[in-house]
Amino acid sequence: MGASLADQGLAIGLGSNLPSAAGGSIETLAALRPLLNALFPRARLQWSPLFRTAPLGGPAGQPDYINAVVLIEPACVPSAEVARELLEQLQALEQRFGRLREERWGPRTLDLDLLWWGDLRMESPELQLPHPRWSERAFVLAPLAALDRRFQASLERLLAAADSGPAPQRLPPWEGWPECAVEECLWLVD
Repeated sequence: MGASLADQGLAIGLGSNLPSAAGGSIETLAALRPLLNALFPRARLQWSPLFRTAPLGGPAGQPDYINAVVLIEPACVPSAEVARELLEQLQALEQRFGRLREERWGPRTLDLDLLWWGDLRMESPELQLPHPRWSERAFVLAPLAALDRRFQASLERLLAAADSGPAPQRLPPWEGWPECAVEECLWLVD
């Protein structure tokens, strides 16, 4: 294994701050889980705990987000073509849960971001890999730090910055949401 999770596998950021047909944000993310499992039938998916996070940017007054990260050891080799196809599948899932793209950084029923896929590098209008700001987002770093301690220092530095906003709050386990403690995820670290 490489020195960092950012050099391995596939990572997808999950977020929601508006209800969908599945229910509130937590229920939406829980309903998403089997659909993501179905996209990767021969892969190992490792789910972070859920976190409540303040909105970053966007319109004032929007509700807090519920965020998580799923790490995937996919069966296929990453390529630009497959990454674009995966992006289309993720956007179709967002639409299935009622996602409307009306306002940049606005509230949403579901947000799925490809964070990285191994050492694949892409820069196109529709997709950049790795995601250019994943390491600057507490709503990404907190779930990652829950899966791998090596992200904790980055999270602490980010939260110490004057403009970082409130720290993400780890939510208690939720029925239907698998949670992986660091000790249970040792296969992810060297």
